[in-house]
Amino acid sequence: MVLILKYVLLGISLAAPIGPVNAAQMDRGIKYGFWQAWMVGLGATVADGLYMLMVYMGLVSFINTAFMKSFLWLFGCFVLLYTGIETFKKASGEIRGEKNYTVHFGKSFSAGFLMSLTNPLTILFWLGIYGSILAETASKYSLENLMLYSGAIFAGILVWDFTMALVSSLFRKLLADRILGVISKVSGLSLIGFGVYFGYQGITFLFF
Repeated sequence: MVLILKYVLLGISLAAPIGPVNAAQMDRGIKYGFWQAWMVGLGATVADGLYMLMVYMGLVSFINTAFMKSFLWLFGCFVLLYTGIETFKKASGEIRGEKNYTVHFGKSFSAGFLMSLTNPLTILFWLGIYGSILAETASKYSLENLMLYSGAIFAGILVWDFTMALVSSLFRKLLADRILGVISKVSGLSLIGFGVYFGYQGITFLFF
């Protein structure tokens, strides 16, 4: 039981650091409520699942090549800059109207999915940390144990996503529209900042 809890905490530690997915979840929760924020997190979790499967199947070595890293950095830059600019523009005076407006769940899901899928830092986590966990667990335990511990990591990620969705939706109900607008602008600027960082890393991989 203690070992399972350890892997749940590992999943939380993966999802908790401030990053583009958390910023997007906060923005969606403030604007549209719990379920939209939850779908962003769920999309990111599905992307995490794909990388976990690739590590398990040994396919991540292809994704870890310089060309693929450059592509992911630059495509991630595009996704984050576009999302960040749109978020910042819509934050100006639209929070009140958007409290009663919903977007398609698929749009929120795909936003989280693409942000996590094109984040090379996600690859580094799954390759470095999960890869070592996979090697250690496979040598000591059965396949059933490996699936159990992998599921515990996912449970931790989902716990954090649920927490972020809940907190952001509570902000939506409790805070004044002006403050929500400021938070939404900060979220947009945060996404733009991550986009610039991703672009810099992609150019560095290509030309240096």
